[in-house]
Amino acid sequence: MIAHDPKAWFSWPFHFHRSDTVRRLFPWILAVCVYSGLIAWLEMEVWQLSENSRLRNITVMHTLLGFVISFLLVFRTNTAYERWWEGRKLWGALTNNSRNLAMKLSAILPAEDLNRRFFRQAIPMYAIALKNHLRSEDTRLELFDDLPPEAQQKIDLDKHIPNQIAALMLRQVHDMLEEKRITGEQLLFLNAELQSFTDICGACERIKNTPIPYSYSVFIKKFILFYVATLPFGFVFTLGYLVIPIVGFIFYVLASLELIAEEIEEPFGADENDLPLGKMARGIQVHIHELI
Repeated sequence: MIAHDPKAWFSWPFHFHRSDTVRRLFPWILAVCVYSGLIAWLEMEVWQLSENSRLRNITVMHTLLGFVISFLLVFRTNTAYERWWEGRKLWGALTNNSRNLAMKLSAILPAEDLNRRFFRQAIPMYAIALKNHLRSEDTRLELFDDLPPEAQQKIDLDKHIPNQIAALMLRQVHDMLEEKRITGEQLLFLNAELQSFTDICGACERIKNTPIPYSYSVFIKKFILFYVATLPFGFVFTLGYLVIPIVGFIFYVLASLELIAEEIEEPFGADENDLPLGKMARGIQVHIHELI
């Protein structure tokens, strides 16, 4: 995710980054400007249509459709941002629950207990595995080098790794109960955080695996293209050749909103505006090592 100063108003227009919509849309903007210039030239120089031409009535359509397209884009952007914000809340909950579990284990287990080492590695490992799982990356075997050999053998890299790590932690807690290192009340005390890991993973998978409906996304793109393609016909008599930059700018604004929505609707990717899962996972690792 791009770090920025929200108060730097006057420097923002001069900031360009890899995912900036100007860079991505420049060929399209250029094509729209050429198209608008061609329509303006045909209407004014070749066809020589008068200002009373019926084509001027298209402006009425643009006035009516302007509200519709703005409403659709606002709804589209808000929906995408809700998905991004929900993903951020889920990872915030993962951070807090990891800390709570570490603090509880630190209070329950004696300083010399070997189970502390297991959880010191397993809790942050869950965050790293979940990050790789959501980004469809293969979790490398090196992640598990610090676990005891018997725990490493129970990890199958071809299966759902976050679930396996959560199951290992739950099994370790039950083994501690059987060895009478913790009591039944302490098991219930730890169960909420252990269960929350799987709940958070499932909620993240719901966001990742449920994209915006295809028909809705395609309809908005078609609507934008149709709206922009008809703009020169209605405004060329009012604006003249100024219709070229104006239509190009209108297309830039509308298409940028759609591009931004597409980028943030899947918050677990590796785009510049996606959530910094790697940074948050490393933060969890640092905090757990401090607590246990």
